Amino acid sequence: MNVRDPFNLHHTNRNGNISALHVLHTAATVATQAAADIRDRAAEVGAQALDEGKQTIEDMSTFNIPKNVPSFTNPQRLAEDQLWASSGVTARSGQRGGGGAAGVLGGVQDKVGGFLHPDRSSLPMYKDKPYAYAPSGRSRPIYRKKRVLGLLTIFVLCALWFTGRLDDHHATAVKKLNNWGWLGSDTKAKSKADWLGRRERVREAMELSWDAYERYAWGHDEFHPISKTGRHMAPKGLGWIIIDSLDTLMLMNLTSRLTHARQWLATELTWDQDQDVNTFETTIRMLGGLLSAHYLSTEFPDMAPISDDDPGKPGEDLYLEKAKDLADRLVAAFDSPSGIPYASVNLGTLRGLISHDDMGASSTAEATSLQLEFKYLAKLTGEKLFWDKAEKVIQLVDDNGAEDGLAPIYIYATTGEFRGHNIRLGSRGDSYYEYLIKQYLQTNKKETVYQEMWREALQGVRKHLVTYTEPSHFTIIGERPNGLEGDLSPKMDHLVCFMPGTIALAATGGLTEKEAKKLPSWTKQDEADMQLARELMQTCWGMYKFMATGLAPEITYFNIAKPPLPESAPHQAPETFDPDPEASWRKDFEVHAMDSHNLQRPETVESLFYMWRITGDVKYRDWGWDMFKSFVNYTAVDEGGGFTSLSNANVLPPVMKDNMESFWLAETLKYFYLLFSPDDLLPLDKVVINTEAHPMPRFDMGPLFSTGWKRKPRGADGKIIG
Repeated sequence: MNVRDPFNLHHTNRNGNISALHVLHTAATVATQAAADIRDRAAEVGAQALDEGKQTIEDMSTFNIPKNVPSFTNPQRLAEDQLWASSGVTARSGQRGGGGAAGVLGGVQDKVGGFLHPDRSSLPMYKDKPYAYAPSGRSRPIYRKKRVLGLLTIFVLCALWFTGRLDDHHATAVKKLNNWGWLGSDTKAKSKADWLGRRERVREAMELSWDAYERYAWGHDEFHPISKTGRHMAPKGLGWIIIDSLDTLMLMNLTSRLTHARQWLATELTWDQDQDVNTFETTIRMLGGLLSAHYLSTEFPDMAPISDDDPGKPGEDLYLEKAKDLADRLVAAFDSPSGIPYASVNLGTLRGLISHDDMGASSTAEATSLQLEFKYLAKLTGEKLFWDKAEKVIQLVDDNGAEDGLAPIYIYATTGEFRGHNIRLGSRGDSYYEYLIKQYLQTNKKETVYQEMWREALQGVRKHLVTYTEPSHFTIIGERPNGLEGDLSPKMDHLVCFMPGTIALAATGGLTEKEAKKLPSWTKQDEADMQLARELMQTCWGMYKFMATGLAPEITYFNIAKPPLPESAPHQAPETFDPDPEASWRKDFEVHAMDSHNLQRPETVESLFYMWRITGDVKYRDWGWDMFKSFVNYTAVDEGGGFTSLSNANVLPPVMKDNMESFWLAETLKYFYLLFSPDDLLPLDKVVINTEAHPMPRFDMGPLFSTGWKRKPRGADGKIIG
């Protein structure tokens, strides 16, 4: 069962607390100001004291303004400095229908919730599955208990406030931005759009996001922008946000911020912790992030250049050394009876751990989305073990003989066999298909077995999962919860929106469509695949247009015919989305209340990036710009908090969730930046980008590495013979 609110962040009655807000305002002005001061001070002083556990009260009273704060004197920022507040981008004022209540009370609820639910110690929401990972359950000494430390912090901060130590905090440390003027004034025609200027707006959003994290939760694995707090997932932290953001900082040339991040890696990061972690998430985010940072810093030294990583310097191989250390621990997850990796691994004991859920089965997507990272590391280090362990997994999955290449979403690490028959390209299934074609591209198209598996799976998707909506005939990819013989569910996770870009990438190999069509290898099937990519991209964009905020829900359901129309059925969806609330196309979409949250996910802008690069159709850039403006308009947090995810994206003002996912920095903003960049920045025929948006190079396998397996023979029906 998928629990869609693992951190108790869906606060009820968020929109209906105007009376409570009135009580707060009228109770005591001084007390309210004190609470605000204490809240902001807690992130800078209290969090440091809590995590290190060694600071004295005198140490906690010292306040240092972070060095890397946004520059609001830059001429390019003058307009922004005057615009933020008046448009309600951060201030949810009366202009937006009472959003202030949600903003103020949301912060209060989060603080109260933290004390009422002190056991909320779980990993952040996973990229490919909407539920929490169970804590390890290891006890902590009393001086590290959250309740004790929390009460101590409150006592200390109250003392600091009453002694006047925090009087000037807002004036010196928290700069509340004014409105961003371009939100309302940018109406340029397509041909005159300033894409480099728009890219700069994305860079500024990254600065705001990073600086808020740096100010209020530096070094922590989680960041809660509204309450302005952070939390570790391990006793000494895992670098969840910092490492995931390294290559974004490099691409955007944010040198001072990268320097600070690298310093933390060199002096604070350690993997030697008695901590259980998810194998997949830690691989794609931490291992992938370090490998990508190594690649960019060595191959593109002019990106955010810093002297510490120059050849011959002591820190030259810092990223690779940290990656190797981590991989030596993660590889223990592969030590299962079958070779399918365990869902989790303990970094300190180097022991794989069977899944705590799903009857002990691992997620198929998680087990099969480790290969790009381990293969690139094997290439860098020459350690064949990494290559062999990761590649063996795909053979084990394929030996199950999945019908038409569509694998169930669970697989046992103990036996290597699938569990159940649930087929979907959303959570727990998605990146299995993504990594098939990307493994083929990573090795410069030498491992053809993966291209064969991709093509088989895509035909299976067409045959079993593709259908069309009513009355407008949008193309969707549905699910088969009870197997391929069961009914088609017209449910489409936002995660499925990685498919348009991946299909286009597979059809052209990373070349532009115009270039690919000149090759003798171009086929009618490639032409049909590009058309499918275009149609799915339109549907994913419709998920955004359907919502009040212009930001897609986590899951969308669709109205389809009974029985569902086959993929071969005639269909023609509208090219544009009529903004009329009664427009006919809106009848095709349905969003359930529990699925209306927006987690800052990247999949749609990821596909827009690929579609723009491959087709050259400017509408994909235009859609991306509209999407970016919606993120800025509706997810920005007051008082320099950066940006947050939403509990409800289908009401105005939206209900905020108080959580910034690391993939907001690692993926969503990165893909916006690449979408508005020149095409020679990370050319698609030279790199392969992992499922967490970490770019790595394509390479030749050389004599040491090869495809270490062959597919079992199959009959005309696709089933394994014998």
